[in-house]
Amino acid sequence: MIEISTLNDIAALAESFEVECKLAAGKDGDGAVPKSFWETYSAFANSHGGEVFLGIKELKGGFEVQGIRNPVKVREDLWNQLNNPQKVSVNLLRDVDVREVEIDGKTILHVHVPRAQRRQKPVFVGSNPITGTYRRQNSGDYLCDPETVKRMLAEQVEDSRDNELLKGYGIEDIDFESFNAYRQMFATLKPDHPWNQAEAQEFLRNIGAWRIDRDSARGSLTRAGLLMFGKQPVILEAFPNYMLDYQERADGDTQARWLDRLTLDGTWSGNLFDFYRRVIKKLTSDLKVPFALKGDQRLEDTLVHQALREAMVNTLVHADFTGRASVYIVKRPDMFGFRNPGLMRVPQEQAIAGGESDCRNRLLHAMFRYVGLGEQAGSGIPKIYQGWDSQHWRPPTLYEKTEPSDQTLLELRMIDLLPEGVAEGLRQRFGQQFDALPKLERLILATAATEQVVSHARLGEITTEHAHDLTLAFQALVRKGLLMTQGQGRGTTYHLPGANFPTPEQAFGASVLPSGEGGSSGHYGGSSGHYSPSSGHYAERSGQSPRSQEGWLDVEGLDRPLVDDLQLLKAEILSELWSTGQAARAKGRMPQADMEQVILDLCRDHYMTLPVLAALLDRKPDPLRKNYLKPLVEQGRVALAFPAQPTDPRQAYTTRDEDQ
Repeated sequence: MIEISTLNDIAALAESFEVECKLAAGKDGDGAVPKSFWETYSAFANSHGGEVFLGIKELKGGFEVQGIRNPVKVREDLWNQLNNPQKVSVNLLRDVDVREVEIDGKTILHVHVPRAQRRQKPVFVGSNPITGTYRRQNSGDYLCDPETVKRMLAEQVEDSRDNELLKGYGIEDIDFESFNAYRQMFATLKPDHPWNQAEAQEFLRNIGAWRIDRDSARGSLTRAGLLMFGKQPVILEAFPNYMLDYQERADGDTQARWLDRLTLDGTWSGNLFDFYRRVIKKLTSDLKVPFALKGDQRLEDTLVHQALREAMVNTLVHADFTGRASVYIVKRPDMFGFRNPGLMRVPQEQAIAGGESDCRNRLLHAMFRYVGLGEQAGSGIPKIYQGWDSQHWRPPTLYEKTEPSDQTLLELRMIDLLPEGVAEGLRQRFGQQFDALPKLERLILATAATEQVVSHARLGEITTEHAHDLTLAFQALVRKGLLMTQGQGRGTTYHLPGANFPTPEQAFGASVLPSGEGGSSGHYGGSSGHYSPSSGHYAERSGQSPRSQEGWLDVEGLDRPLVDDLQLLKAEILSELWSTGQAARAKGRMPQADMEQVILDLCRDHYMTLPVLAALLDRKPDPLRKNYLKPLVEQGRVALAFPAQPTDPRQAYTTRDEDQ
């Protein structure tokens, strides 16, 4: 359990772990477990775990110790409720997870809530998982929608999601070109294996792609068999959300046209094995990595090539093909990105350390391993990290997102920790102030420039500095105006002033390299990388509206400027807008009237687009539009920039004169 002895310890924790503070005073002032504790307990357990401090009041920018008069009573009440199945579905705590701590002469209770294992989820309050399951988002506890709860329940009971028989799906649903290519690869790798002599159906049965139903004595494809070798229309019958997408891009601008793409367009089989064969060639075709020698023989299969193969297989075998996100693989001059639908089944730190695995699609994993693709259980992610470390590149980024749907992402950036091009760009931007910063603060700014956003947790993967020192460094950069902050607690992220904050729909961060340039040392793409602000903004692409020196658009027919991109605004204008929105960003929840007032203040002198408002307020765009902007428009307090064209891509909002 984490040692806590001062309020400074709690403040340092708040950006590296989930932290929640509750008064827990009770009606009589002696102390009681607050009702809101159980929502937080459920949310922490279903997310990444967290620390709850009872007897501490959370203030804006700090904490205040109130203490608990009778901690023994509160502890007994806590254990009684934890072991009451009518109160909460499972007790995850041990004795060591609940501890009395004295701070400033007052006693508080420190409750450590561990992350629940897959078979324990969903952890819910009350007796109904649909109405009592919570998850942590942006330092708040949010009730899960029924679809998310049902997916947790399916994950709980199914060790492998791909071994189910698909009754009615037979050999005729196989794409035999893909299947024969697989058999050839198998025979080349294992020429003396007895399965090489088997007929097609028997071979499929041997590898787990086809099986006999013992009750009906009829054979069918398994989920794994159809996904691995099936035809696209048939796969979509069984998996309506199934989607594969590979894109090669010149940079991180998702609005620009891709250079090369492979997706489900009907021109190829659409199955996983075919997707792997086609995409892995594209990923490694022009990878410029120094070849190693074994004796006098050149080894063309480097650790980087192995890492890319492992990353792609890992993406496919861990995908939840019932999820709403696509399998999405991106190749850019500065990085490779891999996304699969579904959250990780083991904690991130455990996956990186290796040794343990909980594969979502075990039959698929076995099929890839039969032909020499994919590592043994628990060793795949470490091999990816090893490959990237062999080139001294920035450590991989492995993370999860729950918006707009559950997904796991892996970013492999081919640039150094502090690329000279990025450092030079930061010098041009901040002048001598950048070189005068301590090394840790320069590393933080370089990471923000390279990866678009940076967090306490991400820096913990890059450096061995103590968590408290990281917190102080982030705070110093914010005070100096060199970093902007968004979110709270573990969800706190930082970005350079004026940088576009990534939307939930954006799978990977922006590129810091100009189109056509690669990472450090000339790997894939050519020369060393140079820092460059993201390009391709709306006005420059469309050529319709002139952009003023202040950075906003002057649109003909509008009486006020239109703000569509925070990154292009002058520093003083941006600073004023961030200051206006600070009250909303500092609070996970805010009274309706207070939020409306902040929106009116932001839109007072400008037309503001929805993405801009969402970034300034730290809110999701759709709820912001539905819950606040739409009612304000209907009340006549806010006006649309283009009321006759509601779907205009420049659509923006401004405060009406009577609300000035």
